[in-house]
This record gives sequence, structure tokens and C-alpha cells, in this order.
Amino acid sequence: MMTKKFHGKYTLVAILIVAVTILGGCNTVQGVGKDVEAVGEKTQEAAQKASDKL
Repeated sequence: MMTKKFHGKYTLVAILIVAVTILGGCNTVQGVGKDVEAVGEKTQEAAQKASDKL
């Protein structure tokens, strides 16, 4: 039979795993956002150069 102390350890481990997963996800989303921003800036620069040639 599980005691409250044993059950509490499982709860703490589960909370830590969820927290690490969420924080890791935030970092990944932030990296993707920076990549998308960089692509957008390069697209704007290319469009400006094309517009200047016309």
C-alpha cells in the first residue's frame, strides 16, 4: 500500500517533469519565432531591392 509520503514523491516528480517540459517548449517556440522573423526580414530586403530596380 502506498503511503502519503510515497505518493507525495510521485506528485513532486510529476510536477517537475511537467515544468521542465513547459519551459523547454517555451525556449523552442522562441527560437522558431526568431527564425521566422529573420526570414521575414530577408524577404523584405529582397522585395525592397527588387522595387528599387524598377
